[in-house]
Amino acid sequence: MPDYPLFAGTSGFAYDTWKPDFYPDKLPASKFLNYYATRLNAVEVNYTYRRIAAATTFEKWLAATPAGFTFVPKAHMKITHSLKLRDAEDFTRYFLQSLEPLRAANRLGPVLFQLPPNLAANPALLTHFVRLLPRTDKAAFEFRNATWFTEETYKILSDHNIALCLAESEKLETPPVITADFVYFRLRKPEYTESQLHQYLPNRHPTYVIFKHEDTPAGALNAEKLLKMRTEVV
Repeated sequence: MPDYPLFAGTSGFAYDTWKPDFYPDKLPASKFLNYYATRLNAVEVNYTYRRIAAATTFEKWLAATPAGFTFVPKAHMKITHSLKLRDAEDFTRYFLQSLEPLRAANRLGPVLFQLPPNLAANPALLTHFVRLLPRTDKAAFEFRNATWFTEETYKILSDHNIALCLAESEKLETPPVITADFVYFRLRKPEYTESQLHQYLPNRHPTYVIFKHEDTPAGALNAEKLLKMRTEVV
């Protein structure tokens, strides 16, 4: 059976509230990412949702993490929440260009486009937008309006090898439809049993599993547990 990779982490890493159960009590914030990367192998980058990161920021993060560590950027809010994918060509190109340091280092994971709950399904808009995205980058879409969960949406994503982000929360769960040659999970619940975690291990695709951060290190500890389970399975 092929050894499909597993990338597991959380939405962000800079949380002082994770002391002392994840980060050591006296660890300075400047060392959080270095330490995080000794236990987990991916992080979803919330920073890029509100800012265009400078190349020097990415270079600092790359230097702080090992070669196998992957960064999963969240698309800028201007694309998803202000423009809502419409007339977004120029800014999307600008945003994607800003990720070049990660791309050049072969450390760029899927770019997550998280759409707002008030954006209802619009297949023509989605089709136009996904054609802007380079095939050489991975991308995933998280829909937070249930009107998107249709065969038409899945076909648009599949035609462009874009993942339907399999997100869950107390309010909405995405149907388990695979639309790309990789899988992207966003897990929002506070607790998971070992048997529940087991279902997120890679099966037939490289898999990215991102847990919520919130105010406790539960998500980080769940990600670490999942990576250990993967090692035991292999």
